[in-house]
Amino acid sequence: MTARRSDATRAAILDAARDRFAADGYERATIRAIARDARIDPSMVMRYFGSKEGLFAAAVALDLRLPDLAPVPREEVGRTLVGHFVDLWEENDELTAVLRVGATNEAGAKRMQGIFREQLLPVARQVCPDPEQVPARAALCAAQLLGLALTRYVLRLPPARALHREELVAWLGPTVQRYLTAPSP
Repeated sequence: MTARRSDATRAAILDAARDRFAADGYERATIRAIARDARIDPSMVMRYFGSKEGLFAAAVALDLRLPDLAPVPREEVGRTLVGHFVDLWEENDELTAVLRVGATNEAGAKRMQGIFREQLLPVARQVCPDPEQVPARAALCAAQLLGLALTRYVLRLPPARALHREELVAWLGPTVQRYLTAPSP
């Protein structure tokens, strides 16, 4: 019974932390507010996660569930990735939290770098024509996709919010495609 209660407490803390980081960003989110949202004592947050940085790292252990691009026709890779990312952003507030924190905090930036290194680089390797260019090409894709996320989900610019999924894929897909598969300029 204690293990179940412990798991439930940990899950409640992580849920509250994700919501709070998404709403307030890393700097403004406090252990007290997270504990209040989880209906526990703040000391319990520290007991489970050690620090705000530890809590953030656990709360944003993101799996981007990037698709295997091997079966995707080469000319559809950009559209496939853009569509995948738009779908993820629409359903996952954790990504917004990570972006906010990554832009303003060293721990968040390191978390974003880890996600890039561990998840985006392997996908880019599947389609990039020159293995030496994989990091640069993946970085260009990340800049494009994170720029969209910043304007649409963080800054909430009305024109960016007004675009439908199909429009975003049509506009950004060819750009991401070029970054990944076009000959080097």
